[in-house]
Amino acid sequence: MDVSQYLEIFLDETKEHLQSLNTEILNLEQDSENEDTINEIFRAAHSLKGMAGTMGYKRMQNLTHDMENVFSEVRNGTIKVKGNMIDILFQCLDALEEYMNTIQETGDEGTNDNEPLIKLLNEVLESKDVEPAAGGKAEEKGTEQASGTAVGEAKWQGIRFDDTQKHVLREAVRQGKNVFGLTVKVQETCILKAARAFLVFKALEELGEVIISNPPVQDIEDEKFELDFSLIFITDSPLDKVLKAVKSVSEIEGVDGDAIESDKLEGLGEAPKSPKQPVEVEQKAAVEPQAAESVSPPVPQPAPPKASEKKNTVSKPVVNRTVRVDIEKLDVLMNLVSELIIAKNSLVSASGGERGVSGFNEHIEYLESVTTNLHESVMKVRMVPIESVVNKFPRMIRDLSKKLDKKMELYMSGEETELDRTVVDEIGDPLMHLLRNAADHGLESAEIRKERGKPEVGSVFLEAYQDGNNVVIEVRDDGAGIDTEAVKEKAVAKGLITPEQGENMTEQEVVNLLFHAGFSTAKKVSDVSGRGVGLDVVKSKIESLSGEVEVRSKKGVGSTWIIRLPLTLAIIQALMVDVGGEKYAISLGSIQTIEDITPDDIKSVQNKEVIHLRGIVIPIIRLNEVLDIESRKKREDNLTVVIVKKGDRLAGLVVDELMGQQEIVIKSLGKYITKCRIISGATILGDGEVALILDTNALF
Repeated sequence: MDVSQYLEIFLDETKEHLQSLNTEILNLEQDSENEDTINEIFRAAHSLKGMAGTMGYKRMQNLTHDMENVFSEVRNGTIKVKGNMIDILFQCLDALEEYMNTIQETGDEGTNDNEPLIKLLNEVLESKDVEPAAGGKAEEKGTEQASGTAVGEAKWQGIRFDDTQKHVLREAVRQGKNVFGLTVKVQETCILKAARAFLVFKALEELGEVIISNPPVQDIEDEKFELDFSLIFITDSPLDKVLKAVKSVSEIEGVDGDAIESDKLEGLGEAPKSPKQPVEVEQKAAVEPQAAESVSPPVPQPAPPKASEKKNTVSKPVVNRTVRVDIEKLDVLMNLVSELIIAKNSLVSASGGERGVSGFNEHIEYLESVTTNLHESVMKVRMVPIESVVNKFPRMIRDLSKKLDKKMELYMSGEETELDRTVVDEIGDPLMHLLRNAADHGLESAEIRKERGKPEVGSVFLEAYQDGNNVVIEVRDDGAGIDTEAVKEKAVAKGLITPEQGENMTEQEVVNLLFHAGFSTAKKVSDVSGRGVGLDVVKSKIESLSGEVEVRSKKGVGSTWIIRLPLTLAIIQALMVDVGGEKYAISLGSIQTIEDITPDDIKSVQNKEVIHLRGIVIPIIRLNEVLDIESRKKREDNLTVVIVKKGDRLAGLVVDELMGQQEIVIKSLGKYITKCRIISGATILGDGEVALILDTNALF
């Protein structure tokens, strides 16, 4: 059976189970007696084991099997959850994640058996509080297996036949064919029991004919059976060949079979008359509602134990009505929307000279409404909560707390905030760097915190919220804050600035030096920090997503790192401007105001042009000089200045003319034009002309 077609589903579900295990084991560390948490971990480990077994990943299956064994004992109360056990379980999760990553890259789980981990898990099992429980459990399992076979044999012997079936069997014996009674047992770990049963029937049908089964075929197809099923089979082949065919199907634990002689056929019971059957089923359902689903011709079966009843009811997953959609399909859909908007822009420009034709304008308005709605709905499909990224951080902070020997607690809010899928996939690394930074550089040790009158346990906050067309993610800590003098010294030592420049820098400018590549204030290099590859990665990654990052810090109080990201990277509202006869687009999200300035209002500070606007000094940038274009305006004309913002900073962009607001589609310039930082992309206008989009962040 080719399982490669299920690989994507396997990987998706494995990620979900691993995340669930991470969260629940953290909860278990806080409250080791919580039954719901223990049951949830047991279920997740059990599901992982079954999935890995079905896909044929034996090493992954073995590791999860041993984890499941440990939690089975925790559930029974024979093992108590201790600190070192939590560490071992987290190591197991890391190993499972490693398997998953290897499978994702190569399609195979690799060759690492993780024997040291399996040994540790077995040592946990051996250190049980109640030793006899282990023996008792093994004996119980042994009798259960033995009785399983006995029940199985009884099952096919207890099958009831109608007259037609009896006639077929007798005729088969008369013709010298073999009639076999078979009981097939499926492995307990098997996830798709019905599929395995189907493969058994398929293997047998190549050798002969199945006359009747217990439970009936329909029930087997609907998976309404425990772990075994029985059948009567007619064939020319010998018994060992039949048994071999059944055993060739994977995840079949065993098969028992006997030849049925003609004299034995006389002793086989008759099937009850059809009107009575429903009554019997109804009575059984009334007495034992749990088992009503798997009723088969009546065969006496022991009532299932209470624990398993409870397990069955609890483990039914809540099915969310969601669809997993390949991101490439959404990209195609997004592209279609983009084309639609370009078509709308063409109509708008075509209607420029025909304002009197009201019907035409109505069509335009309708098209505009349709494209806007379509855009919004596609955006909603692409939006995912950032929860999938931030869920792994509580575990990371716990590990850092142990590694750095500092007490710390992570508080998260706004995990439900949604962002474009492409952005969510990219922000994991920047956030991880900022949190590690807060834990290592930000928070002080418990002794120092105590001296400074702070709580011994440091706090790290991760908060996300929507702000207009942006999503803001803040990482805060209540640590020591940034020592600007130390940063200045390090920057001078590295040759980034001269001592004179350092004297004239504001605190904020000094703090911004931290974003230089290779810059680190750590005294020694550790596996957490000191290599200077953190904050420059954060800055470049966030800016590649058209976002911005800023930092605010107060010495002795703490630091706040603020990431601001656009909700979407595909379609934006923009202001179209003209510079020297060329058209450019500026994102509306970055525009503060638009001002009309006289040449006399321009002053010079440190040889740079500035304007004084409502009590604020704002530097101005002449776009025609930056873009190397001849401006159409004369020196004595009033200036049109677009005031743009980046964090707390403002700048004025001098343009020749404003052309109006427009919804534009961002198209990449491709791999050929990568050096031009001030251009973030291009758009196609209604008349087919290409306009470049200015990156205001880079202009700062």
